[in-house]
Amino acid sequence: MVDLNVVSERLKQLSLRIAKVRELCPAGLKGLTGDALDLVSFNLFLAVQICVDLATHLISDESWEPAATNREAFERLEERGVISHETVRVLRQAIGLRNIVAHGYGGIDPAQIHAAATTGLPDLERFAAELSAWVEGRSGDADA
Repeated sequence: MVDLNVVSERLKQLSLRIAKVRELCPAGLKGLTGDALDLVSFNLFLAVQICVDLATHLISDESWEPAATNREAFERLEERGVISHETVRVLRQAIGLRNIVAHGYGGIDPAQIHAAATTGLPDLERFAAELSAWVEGRSGDADA
């Protein structure tokens, strides 16, 4: 059974990271340099990592087959009707960006970070909403 306290706390943290990215990201790409680039990248990394943490937590609590990769964790949620195919598609891309930030593969592309920060945040919010709706539906079933 899903630990609602863990899910609620992680969703709050996700919301805070998304808000932080919005606060820190300049409107124009030219302003995303130095510390601003580092801070936006770091908060995007943390937001995506929270999504991964939520996925793996749900998989574990529900005793579903473990995922071998972060991308597979989102696919597992889709298989179980937790999130949509479109959400899985964009989260696969987010994992790629997370890996670039985490491991420094070829350096961080400011344009890619800016695009994620200015157009990708609704995808993370959709993940949170879909996961929340599923969890609320499950907790409602347990109360019945």
